[in-house]
Amino acid sequence: MSFFKTLFSKPLSLTLSVTSANGFHLRPVAQFCTLAKSFPCSLTASLDDKTVDAKAVNALLSLSLEQGDSFRLSAKGNKADKALEALEACFTALMQNDKEMHSTEKTSHPYLGETIEAAIIFRGVSLAPVHHHTLQERQNKSELTFKEAVDKSMEELESLCLKHKDRENGAIYLAQKELLFSLGSTSATLSEFERKIQMESQKLIGTILDSKRSDYQDILQRTKSHLGFNTEVIFPDVPFILVSEHLLPSDVDTLILTKVAGVILQETALNSHTAILLRAAGICAVICDAVLTQNETIILDANAGVILQNPSQEDVEKALQRQTTEHVQQQLSANNRFQKAYTAGGKPIQVLANVSDLASAQSAKEQGAEGIGLLRSEFLFKSEKPSFLTQKEAYEAIFALFDEITVRTLDVGGDKALPYIALPHEANPFLGVRGIRLLLTHPAILEEQLHALFVAAKNKPIKIMFPMVSSVEEFVNMKRFTQEIAKKYALDISHLRFGIMIEVPSVLFLLEAFNEVVDFYSIGTNDLTQYLFAIERTHPLLKTDELSPVVYAAIEMIMQKASKPVSICGELAANKYALPTLLKLGITTLSVSPSSIAQTKEEIRHA
Repeated sequence: MSFFKTLFSKPLSLTLSVTSANGFHLRPVAQFCTLAKSFPCSLTASLDDKTVDAKAVNALLSLSLEQGDSFRLSAKGNKADKALEALEACFTALMQNDKEMHSTEKTSHPYLGETIEAAIIFRGVSLAPVHHHTLQERQNKSELTFKEAVDKSMEELESLCLKHKDRENGAIYLAQKELLFSLGSTSATLSEFERKIQMESQKLIGTILDSKRSDYQDILQRTKSHLGFNTEVIFPDVPFILVSEHLLPSDVDTLILTKVAGVILQETALNSHTAILLRAAGICAVICDAVLTQNETIILDANAGVILQNPSQEDVEKALQRQTTEHVQQQLSANNRFQKAYTAGGKPIQVLANVSDLASAQSAKEQGAEGIGLLRSEFLFKSEKPSFLTQKEAYEAIFALFDEITVRTLDVGGDKALPYIALPHEANPFLGVRGIRLLLTHPAILEEQLHALFVAAKNKPIKIMFPMVSSVEEFVNMKRFTQEIAKKYALDISHLRFGIMIEVPSVLFLLEAFNEVVDFYSIGTNDLTQYLFAIERTHPLLKTDELSPVVYAAIEMIMQKASKPVSICGELAANKYALPTLLKLGITTLSVSPSSIAQTKEEIRHA
């Protein structure tokens, strides 16, 4: 009876609106489809008169959903209601977390010669001959079948995804893996696969997703390489500036091993995966469609966003001087990254790191972090719930790296969906069950996490902070909960410290009371700014200003009323324009991304 009920039941549906300025592009689509495939029901997405399979990456991409578009998500069959609930929360989170790529601000330049304007991908100055990107395909014998080649490519992308999972690179490889699965698993031969690649990528021409066509070519090239079709690129053995119309994301890995001095992409966008990987690799790069001749020496100034052809000797000397100055500054920051940061007045400032897993914690140590100011524990909570042992071992590995560590307990719920945390539909998930509020709905998950943290900490004075706290009562209840867990497992937690994230405005007016119960505070400026202005950070029309006097006034209030240690772990901590004001307000502990540590220390020394 249940079979026929499911078979003839009416589909459920809801409307989702794209709020990200980047549109609903490959990376978030891949994450969305990955979750969609975990449900047994059928799922479709509709825009105007077009309806596609919502579990297929290429099909969903073909809708070319831009900011402001709304599409209908329909589900029919077993667990249709659960699927829609989870996918709505997932989509909301993807829109919230998908940051708009802004053009990098250009500096002035001293050159006398005529310049060609270019959009900056990654800063730097280079002077070298032009080398055009040319490919030569050569076929060798391969014993693999087409299906085996697809499987091999999937394994490679999975490996790359795991290797770079804490970086944007990881999301790119996951997206390509899902795209390959969507097209490769439904093709019987290479010819059929190539036809589908051609057909699907053509659908993106002229849309907001045009730059993602390179990902289609990338998965095709990767698969063909396992069938003996090797693409050879010969690069000079002297410094060169690469000019390319079709540089693929996977080509960046090869480029890193060459003497490339800079890259000029002729057809792409700032948020293309190739551009993202060039930024991650730290390669001086711009976007410009200028006609450049092979072997001509040019100046590529990606700080000013300009290109100079036939530069005069005077301009060459100016470029070399800018290059030297930049190198000295970078080297100085790198050399001093392990040194304590003191302001010009001699005041010591502690610089910690925001990390998301063991790899980023190791990177933080190499970059000169004095500890971890924010360990986002969500990295363990993916599609499957982590076991107690998995959590304990992961925490132990990270705790072994530093003496000072602050862990944020699980910050999911509402806008951050997990398949094993069932929450009711919320009209406004940003104001719903998330962070510490999971104690009301899923105490068992928090108990297992806290138990793992207590055991992993051993005798280290680990700091544990709770997110989304809005009242003293919430913290007191959570602290009582931790004590009950310690008693249950006969653990001594007297050496641990417990604090809160200051991100809900109500806390600002309760600080005197919080001073009586907490051990420390950490200001999460990202969410605090969002809630101060009552504007979602990814809203398509309304924008928050993290440098607003309102934000500084809130921080000043905290510093005046808090009697316990205060740190900042939001993005504001690494903003060089905010740093002087933060230090003036009395902030002495900053927690930033690993890549920002050396530069932040240098900014402090000149503050």
